[in-house]
Amino acid sequence: MSETGWAIALHGGAGTIPRAQVSAEKEAECHDGLRRALRAGADILEQGGSSFDAVEATVIELENDPNFNAGHGSVLTSDGGFELDASIMRGSDLEAGAVVGVSRIEHPISLARLVLEKSDHLMFVGEGAYEFAKSQNVPFVDPSFFDTPYRRAQLEAAKKASVVSLDHNDGKFGTVGAVARDRSGGLAAATSTGGMTNKKPGRIGDTPLIGAGTYASDQSCAVSATGHGEMFIRMTVARDIAALMEYANYSLEDAVHRKVMEELPKIDGDGGVVAIGKTGAPILVMNTDGMYRASMVENGKPYTAIFGDE
Repeated sequence: MSETGWAIALHGGAGTIPRAQVSAEKEAECHDGLRRALRAGADILEQGGSSFDAVEATVIELENDPNFNAGHGSVLTSDGGFELDASIMRGSDLEAGAVVGVSRIEHPISLARLVLEKSDHLMFVGEGAYEFAKSQNVPFVDPSFFDTPYRRAQLEAAKKASVVSLDHNDGKFGTVGAVARDRSGGLAAATSTGGMTNKKPGRIGDTPLIGAGTYASDQSCAVSATGHGEMFIRMTVARDIAALMEYANYSLEDAVHRKVMEELPKIDGDGGVVAIGKTGAPILVMNTDGMYRASMVENGKPYTAIFGDE
């Protein structure tokens, strides 16, 4: 592996993922989905494309996959609706874009990219996001596009139990995201989510918040997080990892370990991150029993995993 060649990593949610509760068929489906998403980004990087293009393409594939809580596989709020969030950041110039609470956009990550490229703002929410989307001729979908029997059943189960599930009622946190480094050394990060099953409408987690769930700087690293959003916001996890590298000369591995394995647990912050630096392989770390994850480096083989001991 070249220390400075391209590299990519992604996640599809972290949490308590007991092997006994994941059927062989579902496990195979998820591995296939992770590989498809990984391939989408790796193909761009292999052809000399940018990390920015690669993370968007990777997240689009995850938004297409109903096994993951983003895009088509998004969970439902307590009132039976959908509120999708996404953000993307480019490490070369620290430009970023985000959208919050959308339910009529097929690929929120692509709208977040348009916010970065075509507006003077960083974040749009709700109706403002729709007005911006119209100005960019982004096609709309009916909210029923996101409605799947699997997610509807989860909402009913969550209501019956009077709980707010942080994802699939199996202890898994359902955010998807990707980080990448291209051959020129450029870094980028992207994150997308459908939120929490049975959450109160209007609740926002860390996914669209730059510095909490998403961050990228060519001076240090790119980070995408998944987990208990409130805790990741309080800890400004993504930016802190970069800051530890920039100001305290931490290695990427040590910075990630400090935030995820030492600091987050002190406030009961469950979850994980994927991160990538200016050189070397990606880092994929979680303080939970598992995290849907994948990575690949130039001239290397694709790696996919679900459980913590893989």
